[in-house]
This record gives sequence, structure tokens and C-alpha cells, in this order.
Amino acid sequence: MFALVSPEKIQLPAGSVVRLPATWQDYQSLYDRRGDGSIPRLKYRNGEVLLMSPLPVHGKDANLIADIVKAILDSDEREYDAFTPITMTVPEESGIEPDYCFYINNWQAVCGKKRIDWQNDPPPDLVIEIDVTSYSDVQDYLPYRVPEIWLYKKQQLLIYRLQGANYQVQTQSIYFPDFDLQSAIARCVEIAYQRNTSAAIRDLKKQLAEIEEKNR
Repeated sequence: MFALVSPEKIQLPAGSVVRLPATWQDYQSLYDRRGDGSIPRLKYRNGEVLLMSPLPVHGKDANLIADIVKAILDSDEREYDAFTPITMTVPEESGIEPDYCFYINNWQAVCGKKRIDWQNDPPPDLVIEIDVTSYSDVQDYLPYRVPEIWLYKKQQLLIYRLQGANYQVQTQSIYFPDFDLQSAIARCVEIAYQRNTSAAIRDLKKQLAEIEEKNR
């Protein structure tokens, strides 16, 4: 299958990325043409549009890591909200679609909202990006000032924190400072690909329960 982007049709082979010079209006036109679907993924930045058709591994990893975050938050009885798919936009400047985003500290700010104003409402506390095709760039989130971004690439979790005008790699998450995320994710990924995602999350929940019992 060849990539095709025309006024009538958008068709991309799985795993492909297409980069086109474009205006904000071009991006909006492509977004409208895609309709209610979430494929291809669309991104606008610096006078160009990027289109990406994800592979199945992309979706599996995104859901697995999001389920890991939910399991840890639930274990700590912390409240949160999570969104996917979602489109974040700053008119004329940026359009981006994170794989998953979480409101943890600021969940009350979006409680009950069906639309989020990205220029006035607080950004997600945590964004998860899966990079299989070199489509993801954490610096694309600078217009939104997202505090923390997790980039999962080549079976490695990279944690980026907003520091001043850029994102910098960190060793720990500000939301889970005392939890060994790297080991937990590595174990979950191994189980998920040996068996399935549900087995991985059940194993994680068992570990979390054991940790809670030891801390009592």
C-alpha cells in the first residue's frame, strides 16, 4: 500500500509517517476530513503537518503503560482522570494527539468538563507517548506546559520533566517518587508479550498489594 493524502482520501500504510508543509488551515482541513476516526494520527508544528498510521504494538504499549499508571494510582487510592484519544490545540501554533494523558494533581480543574480549553485550563499532569516510528518529540508539548511526559521507546521508559523552557530527562517521576517504575514496566511488558496485558496487570496489582501489606 502506498501513502495517499488527497482532498478525497487519506490512506497510510501501518507504521508510516508522512511529513507535509502546511498551514494551520491545512491541518484543520485534514482533521475534519479524518472525521470521527483516530487514524491517521495528526500533528501540527512549525508550518508542517505530520501524519502517522500506528502499528498494533503502538496501541498495545500505550494501553499497557496507562493501565500500569491506573493500577498504581488506584493502589494509593489517589483520584485522577484519564483521556484517550484526545486532541490538544493552540490555534495557529500547535496541534497534537497524545497516546494517553492523566490529570492527577489537577483532576478537579477538569471535573465534569466535556471540552478543555488548552489556552486557559491547566494541561494534563502526565502525558504518555509511545514512539515506534520516530513520530514523537517531547518538545512538541512546550506550548501546553505539560509538567511530565513519559516517552516509551525501544522498550525503555524515558521520563521528561518540564524545566524552564525545555524538557529534561529525569530518573524518577514526580507523581511516583518512591516507586520503581522502570522495573515494574519492564516486568509488565515481559508478561504482556509472553502472555497478555491482563496477566501483566494482575501481577502488578499483586506486587502492589504485597508492598502495601509490608508498609502497614
